[in-house]
Amino acid sequence: MSPEYINQLGPFDARYLAFLETITQLRPALHRYCARMTGSVMDGEDVVQDALFEAYRKLDQFDDTRSLKPWLFRIAHNRCIDFLRSRGTQEQVQVTAVVPQAVPAPDPAILGIGRAVEHLVLTLPPKERACVLLKDVFDYSLEEIAEMVDSTIGGVKAALNRARTKLATTALQPKPSRIASPEIRRVMQLYVERFNRRDWDGVRELISADARLVVADAFAGELADAPYFSNWGRWSMPWKLGLSEVDGETVVVVLRRDVDTFTPYSFVRLHFSGQQIDRIVDYSHCPWIAPLAEDVTTVGSF
Repeated sequence: MSPEYINQLGPFDARYLAFLETITQLRPALHRYCARMTGSVMDGEDVVQDALFEAYRKLDQFDDTRSLKPWLFRIAHNRCIDFLRSRGTQEQVQVTAVVPQAVPAPDPAILGIGRAVEHLVLTLPPKERACVLLKDVFDYSLEEIAEMVDSTIGGVKAALNRARTKLATTALQPKPSRIASPEIRRVMQLYVERFNRRDWDGVRELISADARLVVADAFAGELADAPYFSNWGRWSMPWKLGLSEVDGETVVVVLRRDVDTFTPYSFVRLHFSGQQIDRIVDYSHCPWIAPLAEDVTTVGSF
């Protein structure tokens, strides 16, 4: 999540919220694309947040005679590439994905489409990853993909051939682990237990005085300036928090009561400086995240 986004001060203004409302139907698809590009449902949403903030600032440059969806996807794609470069992933995947270029392209029917492809694309370099997702998952035309990834139709075809060749012989790889250390997990467990008791003073003891808060689609600023805990206390939906490992990362999971059990509703990331929480990123306004998170492992008991 870029500093330009998280360094906003306070609640998002009404015009930006109105813009988000106009693209509500596009959000799940944008998130799905970015989540598969980054390998994490939460990293994917962070990229979407950055992309939408950028798109809002550039609305005066948008040609409103054209479709909004490809324009937003192009911005999101560029943000994904920036994210992967900053994380150093591009170099890693290019090493792990090397195969002889002389191998004949397999029958695409072997690969299938949709979620089966989505889970394998992290073995590919970013351009090939994007082309496969946009073509085989989102069914964009070659012309549209070329525009989104800043390439040519021939370049997209070549990337698809390379990608499909690699995917046909690639096994699903475990995701990089960001599991919290025992010390950090202990603090996270205290956070969950005190939050569930609505012991807000006890929760604040775990957080630094200058901690930042990001509530996706709603707020970015100092935690001290936000009615964060009181808002949670007013939720009408029966809820509780727990700890889970999601996409190889230890996070707080928000659980919502269904008829007779609690099920994952959303996630909260806690960032640490030493053993104090210095940033909270809450995705509770993004209900499309949890259904896409298929790799969710319970830590302890709910």
